[in-house]
Amino acid sequence: MTPERFDIYDHQQNWIGTELRSVVHAKGFWHRSFHCWIVRDEGEQRLVLFQRRREIKDTFPGCYDITAAGHLTAGEQLHEASRELEEELGVQTPFETLTYLMTAKQQLQGEVRGVPFIDREFSSVYGLCLNQPLEAYTLQASEVDSLFEVPLDDLLALFRGETDVIHAAGVKAAQSVGPDHVHHVHQTTDNPVPLSIQQRPIRASEFVPHGTAYYMDVLEALYHVPKD
Repeated sequence: MTPERFDIYDHQQNWIGTELRSVVHAKGFWHRSFHCWIVRDEGEQRLVLFQRRREIKDTFPGCYDITAAGHLTAGEQLHEASRELEEELGVQTPFETLTYLMTAKQQLQGEVRGVPFIDREFSSVYGLCLNQPLEAYTLQASEVDSLFEVPLDDLLALFRGETDVIHAAGVKAAQSVGPDHVHHVHQTTDNPVPLSIQQRPIRASEFVPHGTAYYMDVLEALYHVPKD
């Protein structure tokens, strides 16, 4: 597999060249990313979806995160980055159907398996209302461990500090099924169906630390994403 290269920028978003993904995260070069949060409506209630990252990820393994997201590779344009929806979730939708929410400038850092990283991103954030059940998604087992949904009101309350824990139902990628699933469903080689898992208690500290302001701004904006 050819190593990923990213376009890199100065802190004012001026392009300064390209570099390998590993070097970008090791040296903290600014780069661009695409975020998309999916919501669905159930009666008068709006639900928001989020994923749990695989334990093998090189940044924030095992944390809860944006519904679908990814870095822009060298030369890639923003409208092409919506490929992340198809790759991670099996969602095919034109870029034009997404609702622009905001652009976030983020500096995250940590250490994974003894390797430190600095993740500096200019993130273009979008929303999408898609009224389909969790079981209809095709999860990319190499990237996504599981997919959850919870009332938008509840997740916003969590990041506002109005509650310490919420409970979310989810599905697990068919190829990474663990002992916590509830029941088996029919699998096919070409399109493995996710398995339902038990409701899980979730705390704000278990999410990728994009920052409380980021989560609150995005979640509040998701109320205004047009209905499917």
